[in-house]
Amino acid sequence: MKKEKRWVMYCKIQVMKSEGFSQRKVSELTGYSRKAVRKYWNMTPDQYDEQILEKAKKSSLEQHKEQMLMWLREYRGVTAAQVFDWLQEKYQIELCESSIRRYVNKLKKEYYIKSTAPERDYQALPDPPMGYQMQIDIGIVTVENLVTHKYHKLYCIGFVLSNSRYKYGIWYDYPPTASNMVNAIKACFEWMGGKPKELVFDQDRLIAVDENYGDIIYTKEFEAFRQSEKLKIYLCRGADPESKGRVEAVVKFFKNNFAKYRPYTELWQWEEEFEQWLSRCGNRKKHSITKKIPAEVFEVEREYLTPISYENNNILDKNILTRAVRKDNTVFYDGNRYSVPIGTYNNHKEVKIEIKEDELWIYDIFRDVLFAKHKISPEKGRLIQNNNHLRNTEEKVNEMQNKLLERLSAAVGTREKAKIFLEGIKREKPRYARDQYKIIEKVISDTEQEVLLRALEFCTINSLYSAVDFKDAAAHFRKTAINASLKEELNNTPPLIGSKLLHTVNVSRRDIGEYIKSLGGGNVKCLN
Repeated sequence: MKKEKRWVMYCKIQVMKSEGFSQRKVSELTGYSRKAVRKYWNMTPDQYDEQILEKAKKSSLEQHKEQMLMWLREYRGVTAAQVFDWLQEKYQIELCESSIRRYVNKLKKEYYIKSTAPERDYQALPDPPMGYQMQIDIGIVTVENLVTHKYHKLYCIGFVLSNSRYKYGIWYDYPPTASNMVNAIKACFEWMGGKPKELVFDQDRLIAVDENYGDIIYTKEFEAFRQSEKLKIYLCRGADPESKGRVEAVVKFFKNNFAKYRPYTELWQWEEEFEQWLSRCGNRKKHSITKKIPAEVFEVEREYLTPISYENNNILDKNILTRAVRKDNTVFYDGNRYSVPIGTYNNHKEVKIEIKEDELWIYDIFRDVLFAKHKISPEKGRLIQNNNHLRNTEEKVNEMQNKLLERLSAAVGTREKAKIFLEGIKREKPRYARDQYKIIEKVISDTEQEVLLRALEFCTINSLYSAVDFKDAAAHFRKTAINASLKEELNNTPPLIGSKLLHTVNVSRRDIGEYIKSLGGGNVKCLN
């Protein structure tokens, strides 16, 4: 409380005391606490000056005010916790840290001391020439898996051409490595149909080991890629994201406009949706600064990109490349996905691809086995599949049907009706044939032959090609059979009239003397 307010409180309490008010009444009328009223009730002006004013003047914080002001002005980023520690170290003060914090905030407001360093001055720079610069950065988002209901981190390597603002990105469900970064850059170059002359990065561990005062030491994987592609690299200084503001905005755009609130199940589906979003919105939306559509400007900038030609250390042929197999058993090349046989992903995480004129040949990593041949599509964003790469479920269903036919025929004694019924299920419920056949197998195991035959005849006559109808019919005829059996058993039981049977039953009788004797009257004679 300020000195003036304290003095007003003291004077008001003394005036009301002189007018005959009690302490309780003074507290009720003024709103002051009973503790404050008692404190000032019998205090003389001299005592007030000694106990209140002199105490404030001699406050330990007031004594060190100039020292604290010097620290705050010289070290703009100093915190109240540091000031508290320095006061303890130099003057051994006995105050709590919260008091220091309040006093420091008061000094900052009173003397207009800003905590942060002076703001940086910026200036607008013209866009680099077409095909000259690309900026690259990594972003992280957290998404909830709709299947497992667990949260996952997804990592996106974002790319943007500085002139046209044409964007691209690759997602990972694990922290990308230096090799992933190199492969992502290659995939981006293929997507765009060429490469720029300069790449702009953060001081990321995937790219550089040490800035080394300008003589940058790159990671082994990136250095090999940089030398083979003869790229110019611009590495931003530490804690200076503003120098690559275009890609910072792009990563933020990916996170807020694509990833935010989007349902996630599997990474391959997420990537497919992302590629569609890029074509539909990401590169089709008018840029707020250039007022142009990136996809349209890119069609011009594409001509300024340098053609790509990757070199492989082990294979001299520049047309042979290494690619990762995606979870959906496809390989990404030049903006399209090309299929490989089902199961390739589980056995081969990487493959070799060879470009032979207008065809794409896909081998295992040692080029011993040829997985697929595809015609190279000139379009972008397409899925190119071979029919023999699709999952063949027909063979398994047919095999299951043949086994069930043999079993059902043996159970009912007629192959023709069993075949008609199973073929009807496959024809009318092709997607659920496997599940239908499993139900029929269980019914066969739990049901008698006569009941099965009646249920099968009922379903075929009424064209009920459903395992559920077959199961219900079997349950009905079994219940009917049980009821008939019970009725027959009842018919064979002798009839009752009231509580007596129709035929006579001879019952033996005892002499009354035996009952008297058992009751303790053995000496009593029976009187006739």
